Amino acid sequence: MIAAIETGGTKVVCGIVREEQPQQVVHSRRISTTTPSETIGAINEYLDEASRREPISALGVASFGPVNVESGRDRYGWVTGTPKQGWADTDLLGRIPLADDVPTAFLSDVASAALGEQTWGAGASHERVAYATFGTGVGVGIIIDGELLHGNGYPELGHVLVRRHPEDSYEGSCTFHGDCLEGLASGPAIMKRWGAETSSLSPQQRERAFEIVGYYIAQLATTTAYATGVEKFVAGGGVLKAQGLLESARLQLATVSGGRGASHAASLDQPDFLVSPELGDFSGLLGAAAAALRRLES
Repeated sequence: MIAAIETGGTKVVCGIVREEQPQQVVHSRRISTTTPSETIGAINEYLDEASRREPISALGVASFGPVNVESGRDRYGWVTGTPKQGWADTDLLGRIPLADDVPTAFLSDVASAALGEQTWGAGASHERVAYATFGTGVGVGIIIDGELLHGNGYPELGHVLVRRHPEDSYEGSCTFHGDCLEGLASGPAIMKRWGAETSSLSPQQRERAFEIVGYYIAQLATTTAYATGVEKFVAGGGVLKAQGLLESARLQLATVSGGRGASHAASLDQPDFLVSPELGDFSGLLGAAAAALRRLES
C-alpha cells in the first residue's frame, strides 16, 4: 500500500491507495488541523493503524506552507513562515516516523494537487499543467514537461500584483501586500468585502461579485500561461465551489488576454483551457500518492 497525507489550514486528509490502482483511494480519514502536536499525533495514529492492516511501501506528504521541499537544504520537510498560528517553523516530516522507514515524497499542497490532476485528472493528456486553489489563500502548483516546478518558496503566484477591476474599491486583505491577487480573490477577501462566502452570496451580490472575482481568476490564469505556456489551468478550492464563478472567469479570459491571436501562449485560445478539477477534493491527496509512487519506482 501507499500512504498519502495532505495537510491543510483547517483539516488534514489521510488516505491509502494500492500500487496496482493508485488513482483509487481505498480508505481515507479527515483530521482537524489544531496544534502541531495534536495534528501530527493523529496522522501517526492513522499511519500506525493502516500499517497494522497491511505493510506500507511508500509515503507521500503534501503540506500547506510555505514549506521547504528541497531535500538537500537545511530544515527539509519543515513548515516554515506560515501565518497559520502555532505552525511556523514546524518539522512536519521529521515528526512522522514512517518517513524514515519507507521511500517518502514531500511537497506543497498545491504542487501535489497539480500533480494529481496532471496524472489522473483534468490535465491527464497534457505535459504542462497548472492547478490553482482559491480558499483561505491562493496558491498555484505547476507541472512542466511532466515535472513539478517546485522549490523552497516557489512558485508563489498567489501574491502577484494584478490590474484592479474598475468597480472594485476594496483595499485588499493580504497581510503583506494588501491588494495582491490573494488579497483580492481569496476566501477572506470575499468575506470581508461582501460578508459571505461565494456560495452564500445573495442574488443581488452574486453578479457583481462573480464579475470582479472572475476577473482576477482570469488574470492569474493568463499570467501563468504567459510565463510557463501551460496547456491546462485547473482552478479549485472553496471559493470556486460557487456555481457559475468559473464560467464568469472563462468569459473574461479573452478580455484579459487580448483575445484569439494575441501575442500569448496558444493554449489561451482553447475553449477548455480553464477547467475545474476532475479529482474533486482528492486532487492533493492523490498527488501525494503519485509523488510517493514516483519515489518508490525510482
